[in-house]
Amino acid sequence: MNVVIYARYSSHSQTEQSIEGQLQICYEFAKNNGHIVIGEYIDRAQSGTTDSRAEFQRMIADSDKHTFEGVLVYQLDRFARNRYDSAINKAKLKKNGVRVISARENISDDASGILVEGVLESMAEYYSAELSQKIRRGMDINAEKCLSNGSNPGLGYRADEERRFHIDLEGAAVVREIFEQYASGKTVTEIIQSLNARQIKTSQGKAFNKNSLHRLLRNKRYIGYYIYKGTETPGGMPRIIEDELFERVQHILDRNKKAPARSRGREEYLLTTKLFCGYCREMMTGYGGTGKSGKAYHYYACNNFKRRKCKKKVIGKEKIEDHVVLECRKLLTDSNIERIASAVADVCKTDQDTSSIKRIKAAIQEADTAIENLWKALEKGQAADMITERIEKRQHEKEELEAQLAIEMGKQVILTAPQIRAYLYSLKKGDINDENTKRGIINIFLRAVYLYDDRFTLILNGSEKPVTIDDALLDEIDEEFASAPPDCSLCSPLVADAPPK
Repeated sequence: MNVVIYARYSSHSQTEQSIEGQLQICYEFAKNNGHIVIGEYIDRAQSGTTDSRAEFQRMIADSDKHTFEGVLVYQLDRFARNRYDSAINKAKLKKNGVRVISARENISDDASGILVEGVLESMAEYYSAELSQKIRRGMDINAEKCLSNGSNPGLGYRADEERRFHIDLEGAAVVREIFEQYASGKTVTEIIQSLNARQIKTSQGKAFNKNSLHRLLRNKRYIGYYIYKGTETPGGMPRIIEDELFERVQHILDRNKKAPARSRGREEYLLTTKLFCGYCREMMTGYGGTGKSGKAYHYYACNNFKRRKCKKKVIGKEKIEDHVVLECRKLLTDSNIERIASAVADVCKTDQDTSSIKRIKAAIQEADTAIENLWKALEKGQAADMITERIEKRQHEKEELEAQLAIEMGKQVILTAPQIRAYLYSLKKGDINDENTKRGIINIFLRAVYLYDDRFTLILNGSEKPVTIDDALLDEIDEEFASAPPDCSLCSPLVADAPPK
């Protein structure tokens, strides 16, 4: 497996030697476990309580290139110390088929620890989805009034403080020129060359290209339509172009239009980074295709099967995901729910005071003590001007520290036992075919699946031993799902730890 190493030291108390030590351990771990290190990302003097780290963000972005399948860290606090940031960034990596591996921490031996982390990360997604719903409701209300939702208004428009649209005269003149030139017979290439030669930019401040020019020429906003989620509201925007000119341009565009390239739909798979071939232990990856009839097929295949090194048959995506979900949900007993809710709430309570928060609180207390001592010195008549200046300086320091404390406290994900309990019961009693239910169950309870042609073995968080499902049990599971076939079109990957060996 190709991996990259992420290393970080946080402050004056650590040095370049800290980085060298981390790299040495990581390289040894990679060698011992058959991983190939293809790159390093190193942040120097950067705190793990924030994800605003240059190399860290570059690593997250580079995962889009699909050149590595793992991020190897000395230990997990090098990746992030804030649980919310950890959950969000691990989810970004997981979406690209990348998992985070600790060289020093054998996470697979700590089942309760993984359970806690899974619950926290699932609930972080849950609350993030709730927030998204509120944002969408606000955007829907704005759209009913034909107001701006904060996105780029487009060349030729501007939005005021009350979100109302107005014509930007300079930009509107460029829009009219483009429409008139295209209607008069000029080609897209000629118009682009003219605009870029005069350094005229798009509404995003970029040079024009074929895509941006075609989007502009097709934009019905310029004839007064407000467009939101495919709904067009005539008269909702200030008009820049007359209907006759716009229709003439559309006719020319349609005449010159070439056959569009076939688009590739991207299916996401619930068991990404958790499903392994039972025969060769290689990861199984999700793939999709379309048959001659036009029907879409989605399945998992062993990576070594593609290399002709393994004979493991492919398996349908829905089939294996449904089997796994049903088996994992058996762990949601009343006693387990109580135990998990209590454990997660205790961790959240402990995590309220991280090392950063403790340090800031101590600094605030020190500033308070210093200010009190300075006031006492002032009362005794000592150098009034000098002491007053020092009091003001200390007050300013305290205000800055309190602002830092507010930021750090705002990063904390504080969950109570009743909240966690309610969430777990929603997974237990919810529709087994609901994508959110399946997603939460797999994220919390599943560590790894080893798949054979006639059976599969589950490694479950919170369970003492592996669970093997054979043909007889598979038939029983199929019967339970038969009445309500699942729709996996909305599958979304979540966080996975390194699989057990």
